[in-house]
Amino acid sequence: MPTPLVRPHVASRTPKSQVIPGDHVCHWAMPKLRRAPFQVVDHLENALVFAAACLPTEHALAVWESALRRGATTRARLALLALNRRERGLLDACSEFSDSGLESYVGHRLRSLQLHVVPQAWVLGHRVDFLIERALVLQIDGGHHVGPQRDADNLQDAELAVNGYVTIRVSSRQVERDWPEVQRLIMTALSQLRARPQLPG
Repeated sequence: MPTPLVRPHVASRTPKSQVIPGDHVCHWAMPKLRRAPFQVVDHLENALVFAAACLPTEHALAVWESALRRGATTRARLALLALNRRERGLLDACSEFSDSGLESYVGHRLRSLQLHVVPQAWVLGHRVDFLIERALVLQIDGGHHVGPQRDADNLQDAELAVNGYVTIRVSSRQVERDWPEVQRLIMTALSQLRARPQLPG
């Protein structure tokens, strides 16, 4: 049987509405953005609201950030809707700088640790995935970080190091499957950086 994340989702205003039974998830709620009669495909903004109710917070945040990043909707358009507290919180937490869903997850997890985080920051003329506490660089590598790309990564890490920054480079697989260890490395590095007489930046 498909999981709730991949099963089709439909929406209806009230439980009295006629919905054909099947292997789908049905959301009973009045739409935030009014639908036209007999409209089959819902507005994206309504879909985002239902995602906020249906998905764990970091998954919902990734969906919302993806919609904003692709220009499928805007922060201003969403802000005009009658959002509830959870939906408003998601909108406030959204960043338009995450390059992928994975980076959305990481940004959310880092901010939940009460850290100062800048996603897609420019440091010494290079863009880095995350700059944490103005001194620690977190880079998340996909499968393409090999050959010439790896050489460029190594050179960038060395340049950051000689300018006082510490870089932690992990794979997307590590983020997905062993986040506690990644978090441990980040917090350990920050503890060591705070012991320095002076931080860069």
